[in-house]
Amino acid sequence: MKELLGCIRRADKDFGLISEGDTVCVGVSGGKDSLALLYALGLYRRFCPSKFTLIAATLHLGREPFDTDAVRRLCEEIDVPYTVKMTQISQVIFDERKETNPCALCAKMRRGALIDLCKELGANKLALGHHRDDAIETLMLSLLYEGRLHTFHPRTFLSRSGITQIRPMVYCPEKHIIHVVKQLKLPVITSPCPANGYTKREEMKQIIDDICKKIPNARELMLSALQNKEQYGLWD
Repeated sequence: MKELLGCIRRADKDFGLISEGDTVCVGVSGGKDSLALLYALGLYRRFCPSKFTLIAATLHLGREPFDTDAVRRLCEEIDVPYTVKMTQISQVIFDERKETNPCALCAKMRRGALIDLCKELGANKLALGHHRDDAIETLMLSLLYEGRLHTFHPRTFLSRSGITQIRPMVYCPEKHIIHVVKQLKLPVITSPCPANGYTKREEMKQIIDDICKKIPNARELMLSALQNKEQYGLWD
């Protein structure tokens, strides 16, 4: 947990993620990343230079089994208000549109629903659980499938909604998150999505693993490229 909190503090300092008086809503999917972020921000608010309010929200995509009771108990333990909102996203994607490559549309619909929920709950920041490896995988996916150098930004202001998306774990390796989740026995919910584990992102994760067998510090070098404002400006 010490390493994870250190990464969050560094990202907050570098990108100005949290300001005094913010209400930060953690988008909790039930996966390991969002649960680790929720728990870590619950600790970070104790010593963050800017005092902020922390809440959590989960979208139920309309596909079972998806039991959020354990997540609710965790939120009660760490004193974070928790909201679950029912949606029909799964039915739209799989039953109505019958998408064969559903991930992009699903992400867009989930993000829109989370933004609307933030406004309902009075939050001005939406915290997402993307970590260092997610940023690198997105970079490689954009390069190899779209022919461009692009990845998500640690802090993005959405002008139409007035909500700011933040990703406090962008410096954190996935292995640290896995360790924290196992150590704390956080209540991970298995995703009921039919595409879970069969996405291009999973393929890219394996490709990067293969690269790291030959170049052990490849992930660190890719992170350095993302941080290089002078030459690339991807996180400028």
